[in-house]
Amino acid sequence: MALRGPLRRLLRTQLNNTCQSRAHSVAVLGAPFSKGQKRRGVEHGPKAIRDAGLIERLSNLDYPVHDFGDLSFQYLEKDEPYMHVPFPRTVGRANKLLSGAVSNAVGAGHTTIMLGGDHSLAIGSVEGHARQCPDLCLIWVDAHADINTPLTSPSGNLHGQSVAFMLKELQNKMPELPGFSWMKPFLSAKDLVYIGLRDVDPGEYDTLKDLGVQYFTMRDIDRLGIQRVMEVSFDHLLSRKQRPIHLSFDIDAMDPSLAPATGTPVNGGLTYREGIWITEEIHNTGLLSVMDLVEVNPALGASREAVASTVSMAVDVIASSLGQTREGGPITQESQTLKDDTEQLRL
Repeated sequence: MALRGPLRRLLRTQLNNTCQSRAHSVAVLGAPFSKGQKRRGVEHGPKAIRDAGLIERLSNLDYPVHDFGDLSFQYLEKDEPYMHVPFPRTVGRANKLLSGAVSNAVGAGHTTIMLGGDHSLAIGSVEGHARQCPDLCLIWVDAHADINTPLTSPSGNLHGQSVAFMLKELQNKMPELPGFSWMKPFLSAKDLVYIGLRDVDPGEYDTLKDLGVQYFTMRDIDRLGIQRVMEVSFDHLLSRKQRPIHLSFDIDAMDPSLAPATGTPVNGGLTYREGIWITEEIHNTGLLSVMDLVEVNPALGASREAVASTVSMAVDVIASSLGQTREGGPITQESQTLKDDTEQLRL
């Protein structure tokens, strides 16, 4: 949705009244964690993304950038599976730590970038964000829905169950996992949109339909175009009330030709232009508050080029969500407002 100058200013004004004023600063927080799934290497994602020049790229966007380094996670020596869920206590403890860190960063006024790590970390990231901004909405960009429960998950891996922990509507369908006693559901299904789905388990499909979740598969993107997908997404999430956006972006949403170094690649993903359009349009709302970038796994790249392609894609996605444009420079509020008002006059 191409947001025009007056609407853009309205969104920013209303956000200040719903959560807190977004300071013009960015916090980067690394979460080198892998126990939400079984493939090693994803814990090296934060370092690989930083080494690809993330901090330098963000600093060029005229934001003060605060790199808070990586969280230090404790791995329990004895963490028996519960049902068929591996490492529940370790994952629960890691997410509790991450939740506090994200809450503190948002509370300090920073737009926060969380570098994973596997996608189970979104449990803590979104929960910590919701502590500060309980009216947030969630845009989940991923090849997978990650809305299994321990009862429906084929693998038991918690990176495929993250959203189920958050949703109030699934509270009675989630068994009490050890390690998660601190966690209570906080998000309604109407406050969630998926973009890029193409590998959804049968139980997840039933849940999406039963709850009436708004989602866009790759077929929908092919049919509607990414511009229309974003227009409908914003209308669904923001038409009733302007509120902070949490963007949780799994790198496997991108086509494997662009981001091959990830644990669960699925062919037929987002093109470069579609992925960047999503993040550019989210930036243009002025409502982005927290972003997760997860599932970059340098150990799974078949070559150095494959790893470099994946981490470069991650850096581009993050930078565009914070204002980098394909014209080569950052969007400033003044320049974009002038450009939008000029376009409005032409219309």
